[in-house]
Amino acid sequence: MNSLFSPSSLYPSPSPYHRQLQPQNIRSNRSNRRRYQLRCPLPLPHPSLSRNSLHIIIPRSSSSVGEDIYPNEGSIPAIEFEDITEKDWSFLDPDDLVSDQDYGHKLNRIIASGQIESGSRVVVSAGAEGFVDRLVDSSSPCSLLLVVHDSLFVLAGIKEKYDKVKCWQGELLYVPEKWAPLDVVFLYFLPALPFGLDQVFGVLAKHCSPGARLVISHPQGREVLEQQRKKYPDVIISDLPKKSVLQKAASDHSFDLVEFVDDSGFYLAVLKFSSARD
Repeated sequence: MNSLFSPSSLYPSPSPYHRQLQPQNIRSNRSNRRRYQLRCPLPLPHPSLSRNSLHIIIPRSSSSVGEDIYPNEGSIPAIEFEDITEKDWSFLDPDDLVSDQDYGHKLNRIIASGQIESGSRVVVSAGAEGFVDRLVDSSSPCSLLLVVHDSLFVLAGIKEKYDKVKCWQGELLYVPEKWAPLDVVFLYFLPALPFGLDQVFGVLAKHCSPGARLVISHPQGREVLEQQRKKYPDVIISDLPKKSVLQKAASDHSFDLVEFVDDSGFYLAVLKFSSARD
């Protein structure tokens, strides 16, 4: 099995604003209220942190709670947040489809559409944990895999399994430019993003490399999306774009639509960025 990461893909040195996140008693029922402990190498500058600046670094699963992560920095204060209320994202990893061959084939097709190459810089927005698993297992070595998600719980689960996957909590439009240029962007669940297509394409056009591929997908298609919208209205706030709408927004920002599938049980749109970054 090929590894997704090249040997040079390492963590950056911890900065004063990196927060050590340790999930407490993560349960398989994916309830909406979680307990977290944040361990900080320096005193917090303010009791509340900007969610967009929270860079999650999870120790390996063998690390015990309370272990000194920064042994040369003296005593590390622990600040407990008993309850963090999260949206329910469990529908992204439906238990009844985890081992389904057809569902797995669709995930593989989405991944293949990104045409990841050695050294690619890859971003996954609002991705399912199972999708990230397949991405790690099936792709060529890349220099960066960054998962952007609203959920601390989802990111904690990913980071606990994959040390070298970088995780950033917040919205795609606010991802720091330090990770640019991007070669492949997976908008795994676009209907959860609180932004219009024009905004999304506008930001990505500033961060993508020439020839970068943008993959918009839903492995179960519009029919299932409508069912999910009724059950999770706080998460699903928009629709999958139709072809004409997608082409218009894309062309305004130098993206070309190279593949489009909109079946009842599968949605896939692949776009290629045709302009150099400013």
